[in-house]
Amino acid sequence: MSDQDHEHDNDSPVWLTDDDASDAEREEHRSDGERVHSLVSASDMLPERIYLLPIHNRPFFPAQVQPLVINKERWEETMRRVGNTPHHTLGVAFVGEHGVSELGQSDFPEIGTAVKVHKLKSEDQQIQFIAQGVRRFKIQRWLSKEPPYLVEVSYPREPVDAEDEETRAYAMAIINGIKELLPINPLYGEELKHYLNRFSPNQPGPLTDFAAAITSAKGPELQDVLSTLPVADRMHKVLPLLRKEIDVAKLQSEISEQVNAQMQERQREFFLREQLKVIQRELGISKGDRENDVDTFRERLKALKVPERVQGRIDEELNKLSVLETGSPEYGTTRNYLDWLTSLPWGVTSDDKLDLNHARQVLDRDHDGLGDVKERIVEFLAEGTFKGDVGGSIVLLVGPPGVGKTSIGRSIAEALGRKFYRFSVGGMRDEAEIKGHRRTYVGAMPGKLVQAFKEVEVENPVIMLDEIDKLGQSFQGDPASALLEVLDPEQNVDFLDHYLDVRMDLSKVLFVCTANTLDSIPGPLLDRMEQIRLSGYIAEEKMEIAKHHLWPKLLQRNKLPKKRINLTDAALKQVIEGYAREAGVRQLEKQLHRIVRKATVKLLEEPEETVKISLKNLEEFLGAPLFRKEKVLKGEGVVTGLAWTSMGGATLPIEASKIHSLDRGFKLTGKLGDVMQESANIAYSYTLGHLKEYGADPEFFDKAFVHLHVPEGATPKDGPSAGVTMTTALLSLATHKAIDRPLAMTGELTLTGQVLPVGGIREKVIAARRSDIFEVILPEPNRRDYDELPDYLKEGMTVHFANRYKDVANIVFK
Repeated sequence: MSDQDHEHDNDSPVWLTDDDASDAEREEHRSDGERVHSLVSASDMLPERIYLLPIHNRPFFPAQVQPLVINKERWEETMRRVGNTPHHTLGVAFVGEHGVSELGQSDFPEIGTAVKVHKLKSEDQQIQFIAQGVRRFKIQRWLSKEPPYLVEVSYPREPVDAEDEETRAYAMAIINGIKELLPINPLYGEELKHYLNRFSPNQPGPLTDFAAAITSAKGPELQDVLSTLPVADRMHKVLPLLRKEIDVAKLQSEISEQVNAQMQERQREFFLREQLKVIQRELGISKGDRENDVDTFRERLKALKVPERVQGRIDEELNKLSVLETGSPEYGTTRNYLDWLTSLPWGVTSDDKLDLNHARQVLDRDHDGLGDVKERIVEFLAEGTFKGDVGGSIVLLVGPPGVGKTSIGRSIAEALGRKFYRFSVGGMRDEAEIKGHRRTYVGAMPGKLVQAFKEVEVENPVIMLDEIDKLGQSFQGDPASALLEVLDPEQNVDFLDHYLDVRMDLSKVLFVCTANTLDSIPGPLLDRMEQIRLSGYIAEEKMEIAKHHLWPKLLQRNKLPKKRINLTDAALKQVIEGYAREAGVRQLEKQLHRIVRKATVKLLEEPEETVKISLKNLEEFLGAPLFRKEKVLKGEGVVTGLAWTSMGGATLPIEASKIHSLDRGFKLTGKLGDVMQESANIAYSYTLGHLKEYGADPEFFDKAFVHLHVPEGATPKDGPSAGVTMTTALLSLATHKAIDRPLAMTGELTLTGQVLPVGGIREKVIAARRSDIFEVILPEPNRRDYDELPDYLKEGMTVHFANRYKDVANIVFK
């Protein structure tokens, strides 16, 4: 017995009419004294007092005969008392989901079914018996409200007019509905069909109960039918339940037929295909799967110039494939291996277009600005013209985000007429991504380079390794070390992929790598690459890029007519200076996209209007500017420095102030790194030792507590280029001389006053121009870097070069 107090047996129910019951056997006694309960007539006298048994799944109907299984421990006493009665009658009442321990008098329905108990058996924890439904009863009075429940009942009449035309019509509809349901529902056996034939419209009561019981309606709905005494009303409720059951059964049948039809069609197709293969093989007009695979691989090899060492491996694998069973796992592994080996472009190359004019046209068409970078690429291609090819070179494009590193790689491929393949190595942690997995592993695959060859179908593509400065490292391996073999011209002639396990020649590949910064690239890897720096764009270059590339591309992407949207030059310049000051143009493209989106809304709302974006209404599209015009800080102890960041150049004001004269001290703020803190200490020491030389009070710092601050304290700052700027700030404070003009400087200082070279000269000059500072001081060793800058960056600039700090002081303080 389960937690429910009883459950129906899995056997199909048996149904008896009153005629069946009248022919049933009476109770007999065997010679051994055992009493056997047999079916009794339903017309026997029914008692006025009966014991109650609550049931949970669904109500029990009169004339229904079905096995029941109940809990022995809970209902043994009840069944014992029923067995001791001469009539063996039990009342069955539907109580729904209520647990036995929670049952109260109010949980029992007023109407239930009286059943005769037959063939009572007790086994382990269960009691089994056959319940023969006899008649509805109505509880009149409770005699025992605790198990075993005893009640006083009456047997209400069930009003019916069997001769009424409406009743007969309903009875015929129910009979037809049952006959319609039985063929499409396999749950009902043949005995039910025979029993149904014995029903007639003259017995509407049992017929209606039969129809209700064979439906899958919920318990409360069936209890409502059981509690309805007038047969006509009962029929009104049962017929919709029967129709619903028929609809559900039909739908289920249709679904089963569709599934079976699909399965049969597939099986038929499979058998026919197998028969066709056998027939073709017997007639010699077709080959098996294994022969087809071998022929496919040999056909591929005809168009390739496979190296001898690789051809030997392929022949070995083909011989192995020809003797393996097609269903074996090793067959699948060998077939996949041969599929990769024969899909690679062995000896297939594309012809390079070594035309410098064509290269310049492609680079100028795709990119505005970056003149020095374009020239460097043209030089690189010119070098390959004399050699006959440009293979085996590794170019590293370094620059801030959004300056066009990836698109330059595409332009190089187009200028050369080569296939282009790009994959990002950013965040890659597994060296197998580069060199492949060994074939012993399930699901093994070659590395990205072999996949690139299969896709481009030539041996000399341009392969771009994007974000090479963001390679990861984990317990699975070090992909940066795996790239050492790939990017070394001396080693990649015999590159070995773990999956293929044959040597490949990567020397014809032109590798183009991109990075934002060099700090995180391992030294041995960086040493193998030729660096080309992209420093970012000034406002004039951004204007050209926006006009020629970004704005037309956005209009074309959104299918907007150029005549309907007009962006003035003044508004575009304000977008660049007020909303997108980064080194690249990615943020600029986002801001222009915002303008296009808002303009599109206006065009839809006013179809006949033209949207004009000017300086006056720009804030309607983009809101208040993100950047204001930077004011160069002035005053004693305030100097503007120049800094390099991975996002481009930036101006970096440095402030020195005397806090009090109580004691001597030096304080640093501004979230400075170790290198900048050392620069500040060197600057303090140098200034302290040379005050008299620069006309300051030699005892100024003896009683001065000095605070040196680099603004934007939340931003981490570090690097060896602020020594000269910090010394100038301290000297300005000591001499009480403020810098009277826009001036910026960069350079590192030693304790003896030597000015050391720094990096990022181009980015720093661009940052000075962006802040309208046209006079800068640079270290003398950086003169060559400045001379290599394009003329448009040097135009209007006044640049001083300093070997020692004395030169800086003469320039600043005259």
